[in-house]
Amino acid sequence: MTPIAKIVSVLLVLAGAALLFSLQQFRLDAAERRADKAEAESKQLTDELNDARENPVVITQYVDRVREIRVKGDTIIQKVPVYVTAEADAACTVPLGFVRLHDAAAANTTPDDPSAADARPASVALSAVAETVADNYTAYHELAARFDALRDKLRRSPYVSIEPDGGAAR
Repeated sequence: MTPIAKIVSVLLVLAGAALLFSLQQFRLDAAERRADKAEAESKQLTDELNDARENPVVITQYVDRVREIRVKGDTIIQKVPVYVTAEADAACTVPLGFVRLHDAAAANTTPDDPSAADARPASVALSAVAETVADNYTAYHELAARFDALRDKLRRSPYVSIEPDGGAAR
């Protein structure tokens, strides 16, 4: 073997060794990143588990609050015929325009331009309007309770700080 062939062989062996070393270092770095990520997730889950163990009262209060809201809402809906009688249904004509406006508000969309047809009576009874409104308010109160519970959980979280203006900062 000539001296140049020996030098080329040695250089190829060194290049191969460097390539293997780089590949192994890349794999090691990737494994360390995965381990760090798993450790962070484990810590977060442990903190959440400890929070749930330390604060079962908060979770129970939330569940009880939502149950109480639903019971009150159902009670209100059951009392609609007492407060909105058949005579009131017959005496009050719910216009189509009201129904369109209510549905647009529920969908958070702008209603189409009004037309002469909006003055016509809708096939909706006043008692049905009362039931729908009561159900909507019940849903609102349930969501408000969920929001309050989430806000309280975030306030206890070491990962999020709630700013005085109500916004969250990380």
